[in-house]
Amino acid sequence: MQDIISKLTVKDDKYACAIADRIISESRDTDEWYEYFDAFASLLNHPKSLVRNRVLHILAVNAQWDDENRFAAILPKFLSHIMDEKPITARQCIKSLTLIGQAKPQYIPRITEALREADLSKYKDSMRPLIKKDIEVTNRTLQNIMGHGGKT
Repeated sequence: MQDIISKLTVKDDKYACAIADRIISESRDTDEWYEYFDAFASLLNHPKSLVRNRVLHILAVNAQWDDENRFAAILPKFLSHIMDEKPITARQCIKSLTLIGQAKPQYIPRITEALREADLSKYKDSMRPLIKKDIEVTNRTLQNIMGHGGKT
């Protein structure tokens, strides 16, 4: 477990990104990375935004394998990144919420509430419209998921 954390937090961002991309890609089709869910979750508040970006995607794609409902415990922390200090991380979080909604439609009301309550005023004028658009697209997708009983 410590090995996977060190690989995702290594100073060589290219290497860490390649590892994360592999985990994300493999997690679409298999639950082999789900056993590291708690390790990934431990990185949600990592000081480096690139690490947070990676782990948000890894956790979101692994939500589909979460039969143990471990996601419930990290949902508030995950949703807090809608208002991450870094606008790029906020955008990555918002975009990843559709994967969570697909896998865990029971969370959609909490997700949409968090999106609705997001205060974008702390972001620069150049980023605010982008984040607002991400929220609109994510909300629309989540509403479509709800309309189809959680299946897309």
